Amino acid sequence: MSFKISSLALAVATLSTVSIANAAGLDRSTQPSWAFTEQGTFAYVEHIAIDPKVEGKDNKNVATTDANFTAGRNVPDMADDYHFLNFGAKADVNDTISVGAYFDQPWAADVNFSGDNNFVAQGANATIGNLTNGAITDISTANQTLGNLRTAIGGLTRQIAATTDPATKATLTAQLNTLSKRAEDLGSAIVVAGINQNNNGEGTNVQISSQNFTGLIGVKLGEKKNIQIYGGPTIQRLEGDVHLRGNAYKTASGYDANITRDTAYGWMAGIAYLKPEIALKAALTYRSEIDHDVTMAENFPALAARGLPTQGTNEITITTPKSVNLDFQTGLNPTTLLTAKARWVPWSDFAIKPTIYGKASGLNLVSYDDDAWTAEVGLGKKLSPQLAISGAVGYDSGAGNPITSLGPVEGNWNVGLGAKYNLTPEWAVSGGVKYLMFGDAKAKLPDGSIVGDFQDNDGWVYGVRLSYQKK
Repeated sequence: MSFKISSLALAVATLSTVSIANAAGLDRSTQPSWAFTEQGTFAYVEHIAIDPKVEGKDNKNVATTDANFTAGRNVPDMADDYHFLNFGAKADVNDTISVGAYFDQPWAADVNFSGDNNFVAQGANATIGNLTNGAITDISTANQTLGNLRTAIGGLTRQIAATTDPATKATLTAQLNTLSKRAEDLGSAIVVAGINQNNNGEGTNVQISSQNFTGLIGVKLGEKKNIQIYGGPTIQRLEGDVHLRGNAYKTASGYDANITRDTAYGWMAGIAYLKPEIALKAALTYRSEIDHDVTMAENFPALAARGLPTQGTNEITITTPKSVNLDFQTGLNPTTLLTAKARWVPWSDFAIKPTIYGKASGLNLVSYDDDAWTAEVGLGKKLSPQLAISGAVGYDSGAGNPITSLGPVEGNWNVGLGAKYNLTPEWAVSGGVKYLMFGDAKAKLPDGSIVGDFQDNDGWVYGVRLSYQKK
């Protein structure tokens, strides 16, 4: 049986419109290669809106392990809504060579904590109480205690200098080290209390954005031109801001970082097999990692308590991850199309380690434990020469649990619906909606501290596309 793809005016494009890998994290866009393998001249512009809800509880005790987590105050929805445009076009130079150009926004984050919780800066007394786990409840007592510790440190220092007995000196030195660590921690807490007092009511917020421009050239091979090899360069722009606030981040509260806009280069390549008479198309696409040598300006006020520089501007490397996409479709009958997708992103290789933050803590600002896998299966059905509908179900493994507090979900299950209407033989409008059920996740800091628990969250993705195709 033969049923050319031209006869299947299905809403497959709509499925792509809402195929967002992780609405609460950094990964927001699939490869644009799906459009490059369309027949003839093809162009599109699409608008995507993502409305995630990610809320939970903070850690009452700012514990250091999962076992010590105690649910505290409510954390309202911390995942901002966001909107973006993607667009692209391709054309066949002849029956062998095709060219295309595409714009998408693959990596981004929009995080904004609010309310009365450990992710929002509080007054000095509340900060001291939380950071000392209730041992000290006001800033006056904290300053007095610090003074007493420094007096004791001075006395021990003099005793050590006057002692000749090795055993006694070792005991006194151990006591000195313990008191010095307590004094350093309390001094840092007092500094953070002052910082939080100045920033009282400000919540942790992060904005990271990227834009990709990709040019592709493809060559069709074989007697029937069934095999297409394609590839080309990618220009990527990256920028962002990070502001950590609240007791969850302990002495890092008040930390600010600005990632100056940077442009870097990568590439994309793939291979596709096409059999139009049964609407068969299978494409495997690789998008390279891209190294950004960005200028990052940092401010880490709490370092003043340790006599360290609090501000600086340094160059660091941020590498956006590579990814692999597999896209498949085939006609089941003259009016029905089966689609399937799979995607892999090695998030375990990704990390952001600013210079000042890294030297102070020895840790990354953001990192992930696991790679992410996504899969999706869908059906499209032609109802009339103009109208088609589609549906899909999908799964995203997420990048680990516990996970960064800046995207505390463990993947998602999702279901999507779409429709496509042909305005003319060449012009069509598509629309789609996808519902995501996020997996529950603990939020952790880079040192492993569990700072929150986020459960029963979900999100919606909406997409609309205008497309032109002339075969």
